[in-house]
Amino acid sequence: MNNLFFINENDFMRARDKIRKIKDGVIVFSSDDDELNRKILEKEKINVLLLNQRGRKDHMKQRESGLNHVLAKEAKKNDVAIGINLDEIIESRGRQRAEILARIRQNIKLCNKSKLKMRFLHFKHERSLHDLKSFGLVLGMPTWMTKNL
Repeated sequence: MNNLFFINENDFMRARDKIRKIKDGVIVFSSDDDELNRKILEKEKINVLLLNQRGRKDHMKQRESGLNHVLAKEAKKNDVAIGINLDEIIESRGRQRAEILARIRQNIKLCNKSKLKMRFLHFKHERSLHDLKSFGLVLGMPTWMTKNL
């Protein structure tokens, strides 16, 4: 596997500069700003968009998961996978973990509908490929999606 470059930025110009400096490798972009995520997805060449679920507020009848049909369509067009932060799930507890898992399930349904690839990303807590595939199936991923984790 190529080198993994993780970019976490909240300013478009700084993010663009960092992305364009990388010539070879897998670029993972993450931001807490959903508008910036969309802008980067539309204008820059990244491989994985990591959506952090911690710290989001849900609406009354809909979860705020950071992914919608517009982003899914753009990700499909640019061949960008959607990332799931495994460390975020492992380090959360109680109600917060339940909310994170519910948002991830919503994203999985949307990615399945759009035929988008998803990847588990971990920086602290490593898990085996078998564990990740099993966890993906429990969350509702179809088998075609778990083959490429």
